[in-house]
Amino acid sequence: QLVYPHDFRLTEKEKTSICYLSFPDSYSGGLGDTQFSFRLRQSGGPRTSPFQDDGRYNREAPLTLQREAAHYFGYVYFRQVRDSSMRRGYFQKSLVLVSRLPYVNLFQSLLQLIAPEYFDKLEPCLEAVCNEIDQWPPPVPGQTLNLPVMGVVIQVRIPSRVDKPGSSPVKQFNQENLLPAPLVLPSVHELDLFRCFQPVLIHIQMLWELMLLGEPMVVMAPSPTVSSELVLALTSVLAPLRYCCDFRPYFTIHDSEFKEYTTRTQAPPNIVVGVTNPFFIKTLQHWPHILRVGELRMSGDLPKQVKVKKLAKLKTLDTKPGIYTSYKTFLHKDKTLIKRLLKGIQRKRPSEVQSALLRRHLLELTQSFIIPLEHYIASLMPLQRAITPWKNPPQIRPFCQEDFMKTLEHAGPQLTCVLKGDWLGLYRRFFKSPNFDGWFRQRHREMTHKLEALHLEAICEADIVAWMKDKSEVEIVDLVLKLREKLVRARCQHLPVKEETLQRVGLYIDTIIGSLPEDLQAVLHH
Repeated sequence: QLVYPHDFRLTEKEKTSICYLSFPDSYSGGLGDTQFSFRLRQSGGPRTSPFQDDGRYNREAPLTLQREAAHYFGYVYFRQVRDSSMRRGYFQKSLVLVSRLPYVNLFQSLLQLIAPEYFDKLEPCLEAVCNEIDQWPPPVPGQTLNLPVMGVVIQVRIPSRVDKPGSSPVKQFNQENLLPAPLVLPSVHELDLFRCFQPVLIHIQMLWELMLLGEPMVVMAPSPTVSSELVLALTSVLAPLRYCCDFRPYFTIHDSEFKEYTTRTQAPPNIVVGVTNPFFIKTLQHWPHILRVGELRMSGDLPKQVKVKKLAKLKTLDTKPGIYTSYKTFLHKDKTLIKRLLKGIQRKRPSEVQSALLRRHLLELTQSFIIPLEHYIASLMPLQRAITPWKNPPQIRPFCQEDFMKTLEHAGPQLTCVLKGDWLGLYRRFFKSPNFDGWFRQRHREMTHKLEALHLEAICEADIVAWMKDKSEVEIVDLVLKLREKLVRARCQHLPVKEETLQRVGLYIDTIIGSLPEDLQAVLHH
């Protein structure tokens, strides 16, 4: 019906997809308001972003919170109430916020403020809200933002890549005597993991392994709310490691990728997909891992835990909750985590405390797995003394899986993790996953940038006049061109180099040009 701001360009395909994804896909008898989220592949070529950001946000934000380049997130507020004046006897409407940022908490909290007003006052309400949002500061990692909207100030901190993993959000909120008191969000994106994982707490490790290996997985849930929260919770269990596969928190049979996912002629893609329509039980039967859950209920006891079942049992539309898979975990189960969570339930600990326990456990598991890889990849970096000013910097040595495996004997995960099991088998499987590929590319890029930076520093320390003494004009001009190219690259790629180093290289270039005959000087200055 309405897109705001009016000048926001969506292709017809995107509009259709957003429409289908904004409503529950299967019959939902529930009246009232529900919230959920989806993720949508952008169609129709790259678009310029209205945000003039030179990539600084993505460089400083945690990898898990980077702005998406080829996908949009949709955050939905859906209302269904009885209304005899409507043809169907119901009023059904959704307000959707579309963003490239995965700030599920911030945007869903924002919708809780805006949507009820919007259903009442319609377009003038959106216009007023958009005018306020236009004045918001850009999200800067590490900063706490005060975001005024509709008489409320939302206060939230944007996480930064330099935050210590697992540390609780910085409490030093600058209250600045804000009146009325701000609505403080403890996190821009973190879900209540304990609530999301309730029915599968005893299988959390199996789910962690499946996510680490980028295995194809279907989450079948009774509502888009449960489906989207569970998929987002699953993709967050590897933090601070980035989940590099595709994921769809909520997916319908009308989706343009429906055929691609349901075909049996090729293996299912590396994706976690959340669905609610029972029709998917038939069409996705060939997927290797299917998690079927019921409504999430927060009760006083440990909710009924689903069982691991054989895929062959997945036949009927009234399939019972369970994890349908033939996957055998590489690591043994950690009983202590479940005992601690059970103790928490008996002591009536708040959900956020249980979530923090769970998050800490997953973080330690991921770090135990990734630290040996980090140590090994750091050893592939050339020694600093091998970096000389007048030669190209040496290459980073290639990653050799067998060499890495040899390091595990004395520096493996067993140093930091009590879990026993086939860690070697887990690494071998991990090497074949998109998550390894994503991690390795990111690290390799960072190391290449570091080498470039060290090389520039070596050039700054060198005696350039002594070098020029016995060099021909051709060699000197070649050096000028190379240094210029390095300088441009350092600025474009935002290499980790001090500004004074870059300025000194600029002065060097001027000094060298000044020593050349005037005709060459003119050409080089030009």
